[in-house]
Parts: sequence; structure tokens; C-alpha cells
Amino acid sequence: MSDPVVIEMANKLAEDCLSVQAKIGDDRLFMKVGEVLGASSQTLEEAFLTAIRTRMAELQGRAFLKKTLLDHEAKKPKPE
Repeated sequence: MSDPVVIEMANKLAEDCLSVQAKIGDDRLFMKVGEVLGASSQTLEEAFLTAIRTRMAELQGRAFLKKTLLDHEAKKPKPE
């Protein structure tokens, strides 16, 4: 298990990275950040990549749920 301080840093960096990714339209920015981190701290790199992947997975899950609900509601008969 990683040091709680490392996890906290990785989580904050992941949030910031996802924000910048969205603003600049580079959905692979996190890979570049991971390379920068890995050059000096493999521990922080791994914690960061885990934090990014879990957040990205959550976003994909939420998008899937939203689409599923919209598709379901589109199939309902419209009241006349």
C-alpha cells in the first residue's frame, strides 16, 4: 500500500490533469504526465495512473448510464 501522502498527491494531480485534458482536448495527456512522473518517481506514477484510470472509468460508466436511460425514454410511447 502506498503512502497516504502519495495517494493524496496522485488524486489531486489526476483531478487537475483531467481538467486540463478537457480544456485542451487531449485525451492522452495523462500518458504524458505519467511519463514525466515516471522519470523521477515510479511510485507516484503508478498511483497517478491508477487515480486517472478509475476516474476515467467512472466517467465512462456515467456516460453509459445516461445513454441507456435516454435510449429507454426514447422508446416509451409519447402521450398524445
